[in-house]
Amino acid sequence: MTTDTSPAVPGRHRDEVERLRAHVCALHAELTRWNLVTWTSGNVSARVPGADLMVIKPSGVSYDDLSPEDMVVCDLDGRVVEGRHKPSSDTAAHAHIYRARPDVGGVVHTHSPYATAWAARGEAIPCAITAMADEFGGDIPVGPFALIGGDDIGRGVVATLDGHRSPAVLMRGHGVFTVGGNAKAAVKAAVMCEDVAHTVHIARQGGPLHRLPQEHIDALHDRYQNVYGQ
Repeated sequence: MTTDTSPAVPGRHRDEVERLRAHVCALHAELTRWNLVTWTSGNVSARVPGADLMVIKPSGVSYDDLSPEDMVVCDLDGRVVEGRHKPSSDTAAHAHIYRARPDVGGVVHTHSPYATAWAARGEAIPCAITAMADEFGGDIPVGPFALIGGDDIGRGVVATLDGHRSPAVLMRGHGVFTVGGNAKAAVKAAVMCEDVAHTVHIARQGGPLHRLPQEHIDALHDRYQNVYGQ
């Protein structure tokens, strides 16, 4: 493994790598803030623009102890390029997603409790509320079970999201993976995934759920993605 003083990162990408190390480190605080992770589980990564590199959380390091210098730089085959720690055990999954999806600039993995409960049941979250239509453009789908460590999880994420507008997938028996144009967008998707998983779970306790009509989902998603905000 290389050290942080190694010239392995090309000089032209050095400033961006250091910016992303700080940014990715800060985004991990959002996972704990929104109660999406416990202990050292979960991770955020970001693609380095213009390079076949990503920045990702180290494996097994406490969130309270994370610093920008702890973030690990890997190539898009999951090999460590620079860092003083081993990268996340989900590195190969993140790397596969970046290779397969050039539009993705950030990936997040959580075990947030309500969304993971849906994943444990192997059940998609139905688009029964407007917040889901806005953010996910439909149901949040379920991906296949896959063991941690290789790129099987990444392959499952990519295959499941193909043809879906959702930036989130519930990996069966495991947890949540989200993608975004950048790392902050992927974190937002993870926060919203847990929020709607919780709400829809509560709603189902009172009786059958009714999915919103598809034309309403389409209209809500278009408005939120193209009109809402500044």
